[in-house]
Amino acid sequence: MKGIVFEGTKKLAVKDLPVPEVKEGWVLIKVSHAGICGSDMTIYFGKHPRAKAPLVMGHEFSGYVASPHPEFSKGTLVTVFPYLSCGTCDICESGGRNACRTLRLIGIDLDGGMAEYVQVPFDAVYKAPEGVSPKLAAFIEPIGISVHSMRHGGYHPGDRVVIFGAGGIGMAVALTLRQYGARDLLLFEPNPVRMEAARSLGLDALPFGPDVASEIQKRTDGGADCVFDCAGHQSVIDVLPDAVRINGRIVMVAGYKTPPQMDFQKGMMREFLIQFVRNCTRRDFEIACSLTGREPGYEKMVNYALPVEEAQKGFDLLSAPSDAVKVMFRFE
Repeated sequence: MKGIVFEGTKKLAVKDLPVPEVKEGWVLIKVSHAGICGSDMTIYFGKHPRAKAPLVMGHEFSGYVASPHPEFSKGTLVTVFPYLSCGTCDICESGGRNACRTLRLIGIDLDGGMAEYVQVPFDAVYKAPEGVSPKLAAFIEPIGISVHSMRHGGYHPGDRVVIFGAGGIGMAVALTLRQYGARDLLLFEPNPVRMEAARSLGLDALPFGPDVASEIQKRTDGGADCVFDCAGHQSVIDVLPDAVRINGRIVMVAGYKTPPQMDFQKGMMREFLIQFVRNCTRRDFEIACSLTGREPGYEKMVNYALPVEEAQKGFDLLSAPSDAVKVMFRFE
């Protein structure tokens, strides 16, 4: 089978690999589509603390059941919940399996979905909702991230919202919040092509520039109720304390490759809360499945679906400013 293999910092190879030998309690999936996530880019740049070469990346993917499964017949289109928690530590027992003390991810800690076949545990498999395409089914995990960011981040329907970053996660957060009644939702993005892509989905997207803080203050009457950082850049950290209202909430969705600095004195004076989010829960994932048929914008975000042979192009598109919002590889 063909697979995309991470071989070291900025080194990829498309290789012929053996089809996985399925373990007991696991099922073989014939992959249809696999997306590039921000964490895959972190792996590619050699910055991920756990991922080690050689590795088949990919934790956002869809495919077809290809070996016996206790619930789904062969050929069923499925998506995959990629988080492997122990289920027994104190964090898991308190309901936080998405942040298990020994959490592993398919595509990070073991080979993932950027190959023609992958094996996953029985209980990681979710049937794709009726009418959902294989491409959209591969995007359900990022939608789950957006749902978790909304639920765990403390968003309340009707909140004024500001989002920084119009990449795959930022736009997914915006579309999910729109489904749940966000008003005065502003999305800031420095890349004009991505900004226009967001506008094409009916989002109020604005350029990120030197006057962004004053623009937010003016448009939200003193600051947003809830601010989502989906960009992961120091320039956003510099603006966050002025973007949120007094007693508001900042939700840190993006992963930072280098530690940022924040003006904590402003945090004290404005008494806002900072909530970090990680991954998503099974309930978030189930909600994401239900949302896929209600919001057509999710699938429109996937503006590149490349053949496996163009693996390098996919990562190059996301390594520098481009028109790419969400890049996937197709294997069928």
